[in-house]
Amino acid sequence: MNAVPFDFSRRGFLAASSAAFVLAVTLPARARDADVEPGTRLRAFLKIDADGSVVLQSPFAEGGQGVYTALAQIVGEELDVDPARFAVECAPPGPDYLVLNGRRFTGGSRAVRSSYETMRRLGATARQMLLQAAATRLGVQAASLSTEPGRVRHAASGREIEYGALAAEAAVLPVPERVPLRADKDFRWIGKPVARLDGRDKSTGRAIYAIDAKVDGMLQAAVRHAPRLGGEPGAFANEPEVRAMPGVHSIHRLPGAVAVLADRWWRAHRAVETLKVTWTGPAAGTRNAMPADFSSEALRAAFAAAPGPGVAAETQGDVGAALRGAAKTVEATYDAPFLAHGQLEPPSALARFNSDGTLELWLPNQAPEMFQQAAAKVAGIAPGKVTIHSLILGGFFGRHFLYETANLFPQAILLAKAVGRPVKLIWSREEEFLRDALRPMGLARFRGGLDAEGLPVALQAEAVGEGPSGRWFGRKADVADPSAVEGIAGKPYAIANRRVAHVPAPNPAIIGFWRSVGHSMNDFFYETFFDEMADAGKQDPYALRLRLLADKPRHKALLEAVGELSGGWKRGPFTAADGTRRARGVAMASPFGSEVATIAEVSVKSGEVVVHDIWVAIDPGRIVNPAIVEAQVNSAVALGLSSALLEEVVYENGVPRARNFDGYPILPPDRMARVHVRIVESGAPMGGIGEPPLPAVPPAVVNAVAALTGKRVRSLPLSKTSFGA
Repeated sequence: MNAVPFDFSRRGFLAASSAAFVLAVTLPARARDADVEPGTRLRAFLKIDADGSVVLQSPFAEGGQGVYTALAQIVGEELDVDPARFAVECAPPGPDYLVLNGRRFTGGSRAVRSSYETMRRLGATARQMLLQAAATRLGVQAASLSTEPGRVRHAASGREIEYGALAAEAAVLPVPERVPLRADKDFRWIGKPVARLDGRDKSTGRAIYAIDAKVDGMLQAAVRHAPRLGGEPGAFANEPEVRAMPGVHSIHRLPGAVAVLADRWWRAHRAVETLKVTWTGPAAGTRNAMPADFSSEALRAAFAAAPGPGVAAETQGDVGAALRGAAKTVEATYDAPFLAHGQLEPPSALARFNSDGTLELWLPNQAPEMFQQAAAKVAGIAPGKVTIHSLILGGFFGRHFLYETANLFPQAILLAKAVGRPVKLIWSREEEFLRDALRPMGLARFRGGLDAEGLPVALQAEAVGEGPSGRWFGRKADVADPSAVEGIAGKPYAIANRRVAHVPAPNPAIIGFWRSVGHSMNDFFYETFFDEMADAGKQDPYALRLRLLADKPRHKALLEAVGELSGGWKRGPFTAADGTRRARGVAMASPFGSEVATIAEVSVKSGEVVVHDIWVAIDPGRIVNPAIVEAQVNSAVALGLSSALLEEVVYENGVPRARNFDGYPILPPDRMARVHVRIVESGAPMGGIGEPPLPAVPPAVVNAVAALTGKRVRSLPLSKTSFGA
């Protein structure tokens, strides 16, 4: 076998740590899983090598969101080690890492905020043990010692000892149960723009993704799926021809697909594309079968016709009476399309069965334990015999959860089992577009009531459709799916009477989580309807928001901050310095524990919307790395703009119309707006970063377009609407 490039198994990690400082060595080496309190058995997380470098096992995956760097900052702060000395890896499956109330996944913008205290105590505990080891060696009281980055110092004598030289002695000391944490005022790295740990490798091509994994003797596989989900492969018309193609090893039938194994992936791909397959339609009762007549347009019509009032998610006051007594009412229906994840890294999985009956998998994933359980079922072995190697993700946005037909590791396992050799499977871009778990289509109906002064006194909203939370984790019949109503329910504006409901409606497509989940479309629905109410009441939308946030100082301050950042609110239309006619739109969102206010400035050129500037004020409570926050805002704005302007998955006759980026345009660089960011640390509990900046972008842009053109767009993307020449 080649040198296995990513042997980060837990067993391997602990064995390799034998000559280094490993926390909690006094704990039983083989504690039962049930005995492990997640996030407390520190030996699973940290080691210090003899050269003073630190390896941290992260419970969370790095997918470009900067979590590895942030965790190194937090642990390094308390350990007193420069974060640049850290190597961070995604931890293997195990009870130690189930730090999210007994579960583990990377998503929901939870990584840093959920582990902040745990990681601080991890670093502080290690530092305390190093101090005690140094005290013993120097024959002084531990209280007389201090630390500087990577070393212990005895000020009275001027003696110093590097951490690496103390590692072995510290490793055998009892683990203190309580350790002091630094005061915030003493932070050296938390709150600073520390450089990304993964930046150099990613920018120089040295970063290793799952698609790069290789082991001795492996074959490479390409698949072709049934055009319509639920179909199965029938006869092969030219099997001998394909078998004779260069490098081809074998041809296989898989559930809903065919596969070709070859010595190289491109040869496998060419062969599977050459294979002439007769596909059968889904048999009666086939799970997840896609109806032959399914289309996006028909689904939108079905959502629009779905009767309310639905399952209440938020109720305040008497919205019915308030609407009946309103001086004026406003009604509108909004919709947003299916979206693909469109990640640049094609999905891949490498499966290898070992001679001892164990299975190793290299694959991108956001939840190693869930994948371990699922893989064990496919392989027919115990979960403990499955090792998951989780490398960095080449983008994810919710793509790498467990979605049944959208995951390819079961195919890799079946193929490896069939041929008795390791198999690496890569889905082509066309297969990925065919089987992606999409952001669900959404539709919302609104009715607002205004008083004689034009101020909102009632708001009724019905979000129609199905959310990914309900799809994959279940929903009680009398409870709204939070992922279907988030971004509509719980808005901070002081509207006395309101009712927000979820109208469940089936969605035949495979749906999944997408960046900012329900907020990604629901804040567009709500915040644009808010502007419609403002227009109907002859109110300025920015001033109206300020007025309705009078009792919400955190939100009001954020809205004022983004107004100031933009140079002062002006709606327009107005003539810019370059002579173009422009206007601005504003929107707010409260996703994943953070608050965001956004202003967009637009013009129209050759019938297309041009977004010049996006100003974002974000309040995540408190932060670890402002540079990462700013980078995340920029990336979220890019994705939010892309979804607002261009992105749309269209189904016709049961299949998606686009099978690659030529049919599914994403935001090109020359259409990216200038992004301006202000971070507001209000001191509130720490919120998320990766997803919150996205949801307010589409409504801010659409509200600006309405101010500029007088045309109110209620269906995304904007590319569907003509704005004249």
